[in-house]
Amino acid sequence: MSIFAFCTSSFLHTPSRLAHPTHICNRHVPHTAPISLSSPSPPHVTPPSPPTFPPSRTATITRTTNETAITLTLNLDGTGICDVHTGIPFLDHMLAQLCSHGLFDLYLRAKGDLWIDDHHTNEDIGITLGMAIAKALSNKKGIRRFGHFVAPLDESLVEVVLDFSGRAHCEYALQIPTQRVGTYDTQLVREFYHALAGNAQMTLHVVQRAGLNSHHIIEASFKAFARAIRMAVEFDPRRLDTIPSSKGVLTDAAALDSKSKSNPTA
Repeated sequence: MSIFAFCTSSFLHTPSRLAHPTHICNRHVPHTAPISLSSPSPPHVTPPSPPTFPPSRTATITRTTNETAITLTLNLDGTGICDVHTGIPFLDHMLAQLCSHGLFDLYLRAKGDLWIDDHHTNEDIGITLGMAIAKALSNKKGIRRFGHFVAPLDESLVEVVLDFSGRAHCEYALQIPTQRVGTYDTQLVREFYHALAGNAQMTLHVVQRAGLNSHHIIEASFKAFARAIRMAVEFDPRRLDTIPSSKGVLTDAAALDSKSKSNPTA
């Protein structure tokens, strides 16, 4: 009988072998630990904790004068939702650019003396939006503070640079060639930026680098403005717990709140 036949016969016909498979062919095979085919588990490593950002920064402002009644809610940490009705179609279009490219959520309703012209409503929306930005930023802790962007729109090119310094200043250098875009008086673009910068307590420069078409110039300015604000209000992970100033303080919204209550036309 061959060795193979003997081993097979011994294994199949000896009941004791079934209970002790390590004694096949009368040869003792020592017990060994099972072999794992999976990769060994890596040592436990605790990943670094991500920075903790403050909750969404929002503000609601209601402002009423003898000329306009405006209410708005702003979320600086939004997704670009824009629900605005100003009564001025071209301004609605520009505010939509601000939300889309700045990633702000904005709800705004305005009623004004449009039977006179768009001036009061346009300017007061700038005032109210500036107040909302200042209130949402509060003490400005952790933000980048500075923002800049250059936006093209066909032949037009507009640069916006800003600083949430607490010092209100606006340098406006758009050369818009026509008096109107649709029914909108293009002189009101300057009034909007001045009103917003003054009440947001920002230093703002709006500079035209190129452009021939009035609509393109204005829209490029709003797109650049949106991206510059977005850059400035985003959090800097390296200084989340500090105010971005060597002085250690930037003007916050508390003074602006008391100012708006005592002087609603400010």
